[in-house]
This record gives sequence, C-alpha cells and structure tokens, in this order.
Amino acid sequence: MNDNFQSNPIQVDVESFPRPEKIPIRFDETWFAYDSVPVVRDINFSIMPGEFAAILGPNGSGKTTLMKLALGLLKPSSGRVLLFGEPSDNFTDWHRIGYVPQRIQTTEYRFPASVREIVQFGAYSGFSFFRSFKHNENSRVDDAMELAGIRDLAGRRVSDISVGQQQRMLIARALVRRPDLLVMDEPVAGVDAAGEDQFHSMVRRLNRDLGITIVMVSHDIGAVMREATTCACINQDIVFHGPVHQLDANALSALYGFPVDVLMHDPDHTHR
Repeated sequence: MNDNFQSNPIQVDVESFPRPEKIPIRFDETWFAYDSVPVVRDINFSIMPGEFAAILGPNGSGKTTLMKLALGLLKPSSGRVLLFGEPSDNFTDWHRIGYVPQRIQTTEYRFPASVREIVQFGAYSGFSFFRSFKHNENSRVDDAMELAGIRDLAGRRVSDISVGQQQRMLIARALVRRPDLLVMDEPVAGVDAAGEDQFHSMVRRLNRDLGITIVMVSHDIGAVMREATTCACINQDIVFHGPVHQLDANALSALYGFPVDVLMHDPDHTHR
C-alpha cells in the first residue's frame, strides 16, 4: 500500500483485540504542581471505553502533564488518576496501552533499521530462551503493519520514508500487542496535509472498526472537531468536557483567553 491510504475493510481478526472491562482513564479531583505551582487543578472527567477523546488546549495549558499523569509517569499532588481501575502510578498491565509520541526519535531515524524491525520493537517484552517459539509474533507484526497501511514498506529503511509514513509506523509499533487504549501526543506535528488526512483516516478506522479507545493530545481545533467523539479542553482547569458537537465559541474563547469563532462546514454540526 502506498501513501494514498485507502479506506478498505480491515482484514485482521477483530476478536483478537481485547475490550476494556473498566473505564480506561479516570481523573478524580486530580491536582499536580511543580515546586508548589499548580499545573493542573481539580481535574474531574473520565475517558470511556470506545471513545475517541481529544485533549485540547494552548501551549503550557497542562495537556502533556495530564497525559503523563494518566500514564503513571507522574504522581498526582492530590486526588487520583485511575488506569483501568488501578492507580496509574502502580499500573503494571502495560500491554493494554499503546503510546505514539509526537515525533520519531532522532536515534531511531538515523538507526539503519527497516520499518519492520522498528515495528517489531513493539512486541519486545524482555529476553526469553523460548522467544523463537512464539509463532504468533510475526503474525501480529504483519497485522499491525496492515492496520497502519505500511505493509508494503516493511523492508524500507526508516530514514527513507516520509514523516507521515513514520507516524503510521509508530502506530503499527503501538498496535503489535493489540492494546485497548491508544494514547497519541500531537501525532501529526510536521506531517503535510495529505499525510495528515491519511493518518486520521487510519486512526478513525482503528476506533470505529476495532473499538480501540483513542486519546489524542492536540492543539488543532479543526482536527479535533472532525475526528473526535468527545473533547476535554484544559487550561490548568477543565474549561469544557463533552461531545465534540457541543464545543462552541464560548468554550473556545474561555480556553484561549480571546474571542474565537467556530465555522462549521457541516450544517448539522455533526462530525464525520
């Protein structure tokens, strides 16, 4: 499959992807401060199974801190964050979580590895004498690349593919363990318009066809209103949380601190 990613039916075993039994992420009166300076304050909302949730806010608003709290990289100053019902800083069932960073790391870009080798890293779970007997690993890598639309790129070097293809590769790496929660931090930063559209088409299918819960940190209001089902707007506090079609100019003006107009191309004010 080339860079003109098509919306064909996904040809993998849908039942092999788990379905979350508990709320994927719950913020409960969550506060976090650096040197006694609050970064996020009294955050209360949940990301429910099967949602495509966007975290929206200006630079320095606490978006990244919120996701670090969700992934157990930070511990709340007060309150709690639950990941599938467990405190996030004590969570151990990490095969259930897929993470896609904002950009590919420079070391990965320069490393003379193929796309397939990078995707295979997603299956790594420590050294095992019996690793060669794990017959289903190759199948999972193939399925992940198929889902991401990059199977034809398997033998290409990472440095020889586009930024958009690299981001789809990182999605594939995150999918190898067949997670039921996928967290993405500004996933299309630096991707051109065509690549961004292909990327969002792929992620939309992962959410709708496979039921994977998606959390996307973004500053792109347009992408959020096109793609997400729910949105949490944060600027230290929660300014808005709810269905994307209810996100209006008043909420966005409160979020960014200046008047914002919302122009919807869809007259019914519904997302695609």
